[in-house]
Amino acid sequence: MKKQQPQISEEKILGTSWELLGEEGIEKFSMRRLADRLGIQAPSLYWYFKSKQNLYQRLANQVSKMILEEFHSEGDWKEQLTGLAVTVRSVLSRYPCSTQLMMMTLPHEPDIIRFTNRMLLCVESTPLEQEQKMQVVTTLVNYVFYFVLDDYQHERNVSAVLKDQGAEALPGEEMIRLLDSMSETEAGLFRRMFTNGLFELMGTDRAFEFGLRLILLGIEQVIKEQEK
Repeated sequence: MKKQQPQISEEKILGTSWELLGEEGIEKFSMRRLADRLGIQAPSLYWYFKSKQNLYQRLANQVSKMILEEFHSEGDWKEQLTGLAVTVRSVLSRYPCSTQLMMMTLPHEPDIIRFTNRMLLCVESTPLEQEQKMQVVTTLVNYVFYFVLDDYQHERNVSAVLKDQGAEALPGEEMIRLLDSMSETEAGLFRRMFTNGLFELMGTDRAFEFGLRLILLGIEQVIKEQEK
C-alpha cells in the first residue's frame, strides 16, 4: 500500500519554520531540514515558496502583521514611538530569529510595507524634514532590533559556554579570573562595573527604556533647534 503524503499547507510550513528556528537557530535552518521535519521531500516546499529567501520574506511579513495587530498606541509622536518600540520588542522576543529575518529581508511584502508606513505616521506630525523622519524611524527600529538580537545572542553564548565547560562551570567566574589577570589600566573600570553587576542590566526593561529615552530626547532636541 502506497504511503500517504502528510497534509501540508503554507500555514503548516510557516509554523514548523518557527519551531525549527527556535530549536536550531537561523544558522542551521535549511529547506531540507524543514522538509524532514514536515515529513515531505524538499522539492515539495518549492510549490509554496520558490526559495528560502522567499520563505524568509513571508516569515518577516508574518512578524510585521503581528506588530501591526498589537500596536494601538495613540497620543503625540513620543508616545507613539514609545508604544511602537515596546510592541516591536515584545513581538520579536516571542518569535525566534525574527530579528535576523527582519534584517535579512526587503520590504517587498504587504504587511512589511504597512508596518513601515505605520512607523512613518508616528512622526508625520513633527516639523522634521521627510529625510529626517525616515532617519528617526530607521534609528529607532535599528535600536530595537539590535537590543533584541544582542539579548538573544547573549543567551546563546552563555548556553554554549555551559555546554562546553559543563553545568558546574559559571561564565562569571571565568570572567573574574580573566579580569584579575589584567592591570588596572587595561581593565580597571570594566572590572568594577562587572563585579558591581552592572552588565547584568543588559537586556532588561530598565536598560531598554533608558536607551529609548536617549533616542527620544535626541529627536526632541533636533525639533527644538529647527523651531528656533
